[in-house]
Amino acid sequence: MNDGCDSSGAEPGARACATCTERGTPVQLQTVKALLTEVALRRVQLTHYRFCANPTCDTVYFGDVGDQFGTGDIRVPVWQKHSSGDRVLCYCFGETEAGIRSELLEHGRTDVVARTREHIAAQRCACDIRNPRGACCLGDVMAAVKRIEGAMLSVKED
Repeated sequence: MNDGCDSSGAEPGARACATCTERGTPVQLQTVKALLTEVALRRVQLTHYRFCANPTCDTVYFGDVGDQFGTGDIRVPVWQKHSSGDRVLCYCFGETEAGIRSELLEHGRTDVVARTREHIAAQRCACDIRNPRGACCLGDVMAAVKRIEGAMLSVKED
């Protein structure tokens, strides 16, 4: 199924982050450049970059030539690097964990997945540039709904 989120152009393969040794996922240079602060952008190299999703590692992007960019070098909060609560999940349309939780509490359900799918179908998303991971957020949004619903159920059972 084509979800409308294009992540083509990223170099395939994954190398290890020099900080935490976890494998990174390829991300387009355009994404890295778009999300770096003005100061960090001055250090960017014309190389392939990878995204480090390890929540305990400060590195967000690392390049083939050994350069790295941490959370302080990025214009937006990187949800994978923060503890759950009010993290941004969808960088295009501002969907957050707190918003999902609020919808569930108020209505007993959330339409966040349907809203996200509608935006994708209408080709409104720009995940390849706005999402620090450089990929579609739909899977992250769906996982967050399950995680939050599960947490709310366990609280009700207590």
